[in-house]
Amino acid sequence: MTSVADRPQPSGALTASPSHSAEPSEPPEPRLSQDHIDQIAETVARLRAAHDRGRGREMQWRRDQLAAVERLLTERESEIAAALAADLGRSAHEAWLGDILGTKAEARYARKHVKRWMRRRSTGMPLWLRPGRAFYQYEPLGVVLVVGAWNYPVFLSLGPVIGALAAGNCVVLKPSEQAPETSALLARLIPRYLDPEAIAVVEGAGAVTQVLLDQNLDHAFFTGGGAIGRKVMAAAARHLTPVTLELGGKSPVIVTKDADLEVAARRIAWTKLLNAGQTCIAPDYVLAEKPVRDELVDLIAANVRRFRDGEVAGLRVVNRRQFDRLTGLLQDPSGRVAMGGGSDGAALTVEPTLLIDPDPEGPVMTEEIFGPILPVLTFDSVTEALAFVNERPKPLATYLFSTSRDTIERLVNEVSTGGIVINHLAMHCLVPQLPFGGVGSSGMGAYHGEWGFQTFSHRKSVLSLRTKPDPKLMYPPYSEAAKKLLRRLL
Repeated sequence: MTSVADRPQPSGALTASPSHSAEPSEPPEPRLSQDHIDQIAETVARLRAAHDRGRGREMQWRRDQLAAVERLLTERESEIAAALAADLGRSAHEAWLGDILGTKAEARYARKHVKRWMRRRSTGMPLWLRPGRAFYQYEPLGVVLVVGAWNYPVFLSLGPVIGALAAGNCVVLKPSEQAPETSALLARLIPRYLDPEAIAVVEGAGAVTQVLLDQNLDHAFFTGGGAIGRKVMAAAARHLTPVTLELGGKSPVIVTKDADLEVAARRIAWTKLLNAGQTCIAPDYVLAEKPVRDELVDLIAANVRRFRDGEVAGLRVVNRRQFDRLTGLLQDPSGRVAMGGGSDGAALTVEPTLLIDPDPEGPVMTEEIFGPILPVLTFDSVTEALAFVNERPKPLATYLFSTSRDTIERLVNEVSTGGIVINHLAMHCLVPQLPFGGVGSSGMGAYHGEWGFQTFSHRKSVLSLRTKPDPKLMYPPYSEAAKKLLRRLL
């Protein structure tokens, strides 16, 4: 999951410049003092020393850390909910649903399976190298960086950390400064629950990320917007630090005329409303087949009203930049507003909005929305809908509501996308047995479950041979007969 508005404002290479998908610019943050830079370097050096001493290599240590993550989330749930309420206006139930539930499930799954993941795997080998043995095993990368995002600041910080700990790494976590209460809470709680010699929290904005990337780390995992993702990748490249980028994109929902419209509308409305639409795998736009478009729109609107009954009209967004960006999208003159459209600058709220058939080349259809605005476009055939999706940058997720096996197979086989969910939305991120990640501009690499373990591991190959036999025909000088024989054997 990612955040369009998670734009650190460093004075160095990670400063975001305004672009077609960036928020309104802010004054750059002050440069870090030399003392601050030295503290960050000392933190990384301390973690490096712990890794060099073998911290994290033992399976029991990994299990203990994963159990500690579960315990933190259980024992401190009320504090986490309070921090999320302060940062995002999220209710306690939504805090549990969006940040705690999935994170705890990931930690529990990794704890139960890490022993199997760590096992040495034997492989076959060519006949001419026998007798011998070939195998590979996973080892920690070393000291890794996790840069979290503000929209789910626990799930998107601790989720990658779980994979890194399962793989036995020492970890630097840099939570998002856009969720300051949650960032401060993680900085306070993590040293109490996790091994402080191997896991450190470093708070700050983009300049801190820049300094951390200058420490020649062994891996960098970034969740955020594409503009900063490119800068993270460029900064990491100076030290050949490998990166995993969890970015975003415009995740489409295709609804065909044979779909169960009641279920589709209910699930689309519910998922779009989560966190005020500030979810990287939220439905960004709907492609509705023409015969059912109007009914689908009416049903989505009815579900939104039912889910929001008794609540204020608007949904709170994270900050003024996000509010200004979203209300700017609503100024697009194309399309018909079928529901909502209002906003409150004092409260930083935007009403859930349905926008019918906006200009496909306008801002609302070329920028990732990341808010409670849902365009609905009309299509005449499945072929047209698939072509529409494929003509645009590869999305992080694609959703389809249909009862046609042929349509389902066409989507699975013809659309390049980070992930696909049939007859629901976003639920794939809660399945630890599935890799979660993007493709193309929506990201690179994957995590969750064993995929996170592999992302933060080096797969080391080992070939062990005997000293005998050691046939001389393998060594020069080669006779013509030896050459012919080698060609036949090898």
